[in-house]
Formats: sequence, C-alpha cells, structure tokens
Amino acid sequence: MPAVPASPRQHLAIYAGSFDPITFGHLDVLQRARGLFDKIILAVGDNPEKPALFTAEERVGMARTEVARMISAEPDGSPVQVDHYTGLTVDYARNVNASAILRGIRNITDLANELQLAITNRQVAGIETVFIVTGERYAFTSSSLIKQVAALGGSLDGLSGIVPPLVIDRLKKKRDDPGNPLGRLAHDQLIE
Repeated sequence: MPAVPASPRQHLAIYAGSFDPITFGHLDVLQRARGLFDKIILAVGDNPEKPALFTAEERVGMARTEVARMISAEPDGSPVQVDHYTGLTVDYARNVNASAILRGIRNITDLANELQLAITNRQVAGIETVFIVTGERYAFTSSSLIKQVAALGGSLDGLSGIVPPLVIDRLKKKRDDPGNPLGRLAHDQLIE
C-alpha cells in the first residue's frame, strides 16, 4: 500500500532502513519515537552496498507483524505505517511530506556516520534528521551481526534477546534451505 502524504501541520517522521532483519533495537527506537511525532512511517529500503538476506516483501511483512504487536501492546502512541520504497531516502521523505528522518544511534561510530549523512540530507533536501539513542541492551545489536551468526552456524535461539521470535523462525528456514545462500554457507561450514 503506498504511503499517504502527511498534511503540512502533521509532524511525520520516516524511519528508514533496510531492516534486514528487523531487531528489537529497531523496535526500541520506533517505540521511543512514537511519543515525539504525530505519525511515523517505517520505510523499508534497499541498500545497494549490502546484499539483502530477506526480500523486500519478507522484510515488509516481518516489520508489519512486529509493528502491529508493538501497537497492540502499547496503543498509546503515534500510529506507524510500514512501507517499502526504492531510491533515495530524501526523495521518499519529500514525497510523503515528512518533517524529519528518524535514525537510531547505538554508539559513537553510528553517530559519526549518521551525522555526515544528516548534514548532507539537510543541505541537499532541506530535511532534518532526528537521532534517538537506542536502549543500552541493544547498543551492540546489528542486522549484519545477526546475519553472520546465522551464516556461520551460530545458535539462532541465542539471538532471542535481540530479535523477535518471528525473525528467528525465518532465519532457521533460510538456513535449513540448501537453495538459499545462507543455507549453502551454513551447510559448507558444517562440512568443514
């Protein structure tokens, strides 16, 4: 479903990322943002620098499921819509009339990288970036690390503190599928 542009008076933020896969850290940032904006769009995009483990449809589906759970558990907060987009994040932000791009910060390395991007987005597109520091327990959570654990045969159940059960189930299916690159890599690791 296409995103519905916000009215000029509405404070709409987009929380953009690849969400490959979505983590409790992502959801933590999103929940914190629900008290700051009138509406949030969790915008699932594609990062050309990183090959995706999950398809766009899979990432959107998992995000919608987890966002629905969050809103059901804590209904007092801004509405959240999940959408997929292609192209530049700033172009998407302009198309939906967003007042800000929301970014989660885990550590000082994130801040350095995100600060450069935020300044560029403001200069190029005139859109502000709002940083939200994730909760301490998710400070070292990254989708890349989760994919490494899965690919190298690590315990997926051991990830239960940082990713939702739905993600663990989907990772198991991918790892058990010898036709999937993750499954082939895990299989090759077991052979060695």
